[in-house]
Amino acid sequence: MRDHFLPFSPPLIGDEEINEVVATLRVGWITTGPKVKRFEEEFASFVGSPAALALNSGTGALHVALATLGIGPGDAVITTPMTFCSTVHTVEQVGARPVLVDVEPDTLNIDPNKIEDVLKLKAQNSKLKIKSLLPVHLYGHPCNMDSIMAIAEKYNLRVIEDAAHALPAKYRGRSVGTIGDLTAFSFYATKNLTTGEGGMLTGPADVLRKARIWSLHGMSQDAWGRYTDEGSWYYEVVCPGFKYNMTDIQASIGIHQLRKLSTFHTRRREIVERYNQVFSRLGELQTPIEQPGVEHAWHLYVIHLNLDHLEISRNQFIEELKKRNIGTSVHFIPVHMHPYYRDKYGYKPEDFPIAYREYQRILSLPIYPKMTDQDVEDVIEAVGEVVHHFHC
Repeated sequence: MRDHFLPFSPPLIGDEEINEVVATLRVGWITTGPKVKRFEEEFASFVGSPAALALNSGTGALHVALATLGIGPGDAVITTPMTFCSTVHTVEQVGARPVLVDVEPDTLNIDPNKIEDVLKLKAQNSKLKIKSLLPVHLYGHPCNMDSIMAIAEKYNLRVIEDAAHALPAKYRGRSVGTIGDLTAFSFYATKNLTTGEGGMLTGPADVLRKARIWSLHGMSQDAWGRYTDEGSWYYEVVCPGFKYNMTDIQASIGIHQLRKLSTFHTRRREIVERYNQVFSRLGELQTPIEQPGVEHAWHLYVIHLNLDHLEISRNQFIEELKKRNIGTSVHFIPVHMHPYYRDKYGYKPEDFPIAYREYQRILSLPIYPKMTDQDVEDVIEAVGEVVHHFHC
């Protein structure tokens, strides 16, 4: 057993990030400025998007995307119950209604067939004006975007991708961030690329020009445009915007994290291969998949417990790993089970049976580039011990 706790997902910050932040502090321009512009340009180039807008969070990116595309009261957005609550919160925050659709049993991504079923029902319910699809590339595995984009074209819907987990994932050779109308990324502390807190929105340059205004109080100019010697103090407010801009301090971290991302991703894949090598031999576990034609970002490594082969529940399994100094988590408690959504829309757990069933048997194991080979072996040993001890 380990003699100290292995945390679930700490960041890997090096001297390059630290020195860049210090340099930014010494220059004195710490809010949105030249470092943010540089980060945006380099990020857009990395994913192959026409443009990118840096924001203070992935949640902010989703909120701005919805507002920019004119989604609001009286509209509905189809999305998944198997996501972090912020995905659905942003739909509520623009005054639209989230319409949840169950997931595929293998990837736990939104099921395109069930999207089509809901849209067919929409024709019988004129009060429900579905305007957008909001797929979530869960755990870093891209959704079935061919089917989703075909549905969007058929029903004239806008597609906003939640790619909080999906950097640097690819779908049929295309980087996630270049497929839907707009794509939101997260740079939270646990993500594959971190700025502490932060996010990015990718899409067409003309759309992101509008999104940029929404991201900063609806003002026609940001601080760099008002306070430098090349700018002007004058601005106009053209929409009731938000306060979601990224700072140059955050961008200073992101610039170097982006340069390291390919190396980080290689290490994640090495850990996945080692986990799969061992865990795929255990009948008590189901390992995650990577479907043909996609490149998984491996933000999370999520195993499914075959509970009929175990004497303990998922929650007890987590506690047993904790006793062995292994940190874990669960991604996610389905949205429809949280009190706010349950009470507002009258959801029952079984309304989305696959999401509910899989929630009860999933757990996320540590996977991050800071892990040593010994850390990986400690996780494997701890999981093996729990399986052996509680096998039935």
